[in-house]
Amino acid sequence: MNLLLLDAADVREDGTAELRGRAARHVHEVLRATAGDVVRVGRVGGRVGTAEVLRTDADGVLLQVTLDAPPPARPGVDVLLALPRPKALRRVLASAAALGVDRLFLLNAARVEKSYFGSPALTPARAEAALRDGLEQARDTKAPEVHVFPRFRPFVEDALEGLLGPSLRLLLDASPNEEAQDVAPGRRVVLAIGPEGGWVPFERALLQDRGFLPLSFGPRTLKVEAVLPYALGWLSGSRAPGARHGTLSASAAVF
Repeated sequence: MNLLLLDAADVREDGTAELRGRAARHVHEVLRATAGDVVRVGRVGGRVGTAEVLRTDADGVLLQVTLDAPPPARPGVDVLLALPRPKALRRVLASAAALGVDRLFLLNAARVEKSYFGSPALTPARAEAALRDGLEQARDTKAPEVHVFPRFRPFVEDALEGLLGPSLRLLLDASPNEEAQDVAPGRRVVLAIGPEGGWVPFERALLQDRGFLPLSFGPRTLKVEAVLPYALGWLSGSRAPGARHGTLSASAAVF
């Protein structure tokens, strides 16, 4: 935990905040902070800063909070993701939060087990806990919006355009796109990441009809939880000052 994340209700009018439960245990057992020490804090959906520890005891931790800086800049990325295995979902949610994804659309697909949509991992409490872990790791305060669509075709045909708007749309796929694409800062990007078995031809065609361009990262087949940070790292490098915007890929891979 690199940031103590405070809910809005935790911060009082006088700027103090009282921590209990998991956050208080972290201060006691991991940070080993005592009165007078300074820790990093942030308010959910708001600014980040520091807090002086005023008191620690069995009842909790009392902080004097100063929130004086914005959270990290966001890359301007939305992700369409075929719902992964429940064991992988927590890691994917934490990664999406840590990497600054704005919106995460969890979709059904032909190669997604239908039972995944009934998993406890999708309950609001568990999903929120995973997102919070990612924010605390990255010292961020704004979690992605998470939307679940259990029917692929109605989402793509009826909802996608209204939700996404103008954007560079990239389909992680086995067929590389051979044309250079502008991924300069300021251009919104949507990544469509399929299940580990890949998108089926019908799904691929439907997404391409909505402007998604195939993107490949080479011949290795990667787990879903590895693809997301890989893709966002590539995107960040492509947008860096002085980066060359060449072809998106040179060889095929299945995601």
